[in-house]
Order: sequence, then structure tokens, then C-alpha cells
Amino acid sequence: MKNPKVSSKKPAVQGQIQKTRKTVACLLCFAVCFLTLSCASTPKLPPPPPRYVYEHNQAGEAKEPLSGTNSLWRDSASLYEDVKARRLNDLLTINVVENISGSGTANTATDKTSSTDGAVNNVFGIPTNLGMANLFGKGFTFAPTVNGSMTDSFKGDGSTTRAGSLIGTITAKVVEVMPNGNLAIESRKDITINNEKQTLILRGMVRPDDVATNNTILSSQVADAEVYFVGEGVVQSKQDTGWFDKILDKIWPF
Repeated sequence: MKNPKVSSKKPAVQGQIQKTRKTVACLLCFAVCFLTLSCASTPKLPPPPPRYVYEHNQAGEAKEPLSGTNSLWRDSASLYEDVKARRLNDLLTINVVENISGSGTANTATDKTSSTDGAVNNVFGIPTNLGMANLFGKGFTFAPTVNGSMTDSFKGDGSTTRAGSLIGTITAKVVEVMPNGNLAIESRKDITINNEKQTLILRGMVRPDDVATNNTILSSQVADAEVYFVGEGVVQSKQDTGWFDKILDKIWPF
């Protein structure tokens, strides 16, 4: 008598396990959505530039500067050179002046009207109703006529306007010298005031000829420029929507 009781409990246990698995799967999906939406508001910033870049030899090994006083190798400028950056680890001041604005408008209007009217009056003397005076038993008479119309219209208007301005000064480090002499630069500035952190990052490539005599260059002369200006803190967090509103915004179908 014990075997039937054991066999009757197995389906119930399996059903409970399946319900538990579904619950865990739903919780995991919710957690993934929550983490994705919560992290989406924080931009992924590039890593800070190295404090010092060592020159590599042909074997790919880093060549560290010699500290001996009798060494002929010096990681410094010559007395006959100007102050303009041209080698690894040289510093270059960048005047960031970025004014970006854009606008666009769109207007679409479509209209379509069609109608159809047709009838069959005589087909080789055959009655047009084909003898169907009580069609489907509802008292309707079959009539070989077609009459229909359709009207379709659409109108859409849209406009967008965006403007941004960034003015500042930052000093970058030369992290690579290209074979043609162009300089790859990286810079990062972190400013924290009353637990409010502002980060300015600028990366790109400059031409030595564009560097002024006072070792400065405009941000508009930086090629492949990447500029990040973000903030972290209480003020920034108050400007962001809640995580539940983000989830509703993503899944709301209307």
C-alpha cells in the first residue's frame, strides 16, 4: 500500500519544482533588466592614461630610461628645441571650445482614394442569379455585382533641435608618436567639490604643425576626438529618472 502513496506524491513534487524554477527564472530576468537599465544611465568612460609611456624597442620590450649620470640617453628635450610637444610623455595644453548645434524637420503627407464598381448583366443567357433566390437560407438573392471604396490618408510632422557648448582647458599627454609624426594624446581631469565629481576626458590625434608656439592647440584641431564631460553625485542622481520608470518606458507598448 505504500508504493501508490509514493507515486502519487512524485507528480506534486515535480510540479512544485517546476513552479520554483519558473519563479527563479522570472526573478533573474527582472534582475537583468534592472541592472541593464540602471547601468545604462552611467556612460562607460575610457581608462585613465598611463602616468608614463615607455618607448618599445624592436623586440617589443619596454626600454626604461637609464638613471646613471654617465648615460648618453636622456628622456628630455634638447637645449636647442622649443617647448612644443613632439615626443612621448610630452605635455600639450588643449583649449576646449566646442559649440555643437543641429536641427531637422520632417513633414510627410499621403492620401489615397480608390473605388471599384462592377456588374455582370449577361453570361451566355444564364440567369445572373444562378437560380439562387434564397442564398444561405437568409432570403438573399445572388447578384454578380461588386461595389466598394477605400480611403487611406496619413500625415506626419516631426522636428528636432539639439545644442551643446563646452569651454575649458585641459593638458594632455603624448602617448604615441605615429610614423608620419602625428601625436596621439590622452588627457583626463577629475574635479570633486562637495562630493560632486566632474570628469573631463579628451582623446585624439594632433599634427605638430598645428601646435602653437606656446604649446597650445584648439580642440577643433584634434582629429578623431573623443570628448567626455560627465558628473557624479547627488545633483546628477536627481536629474535621472527612477529605475521603475525606466522599465516601464522600455516595455510599455503604446
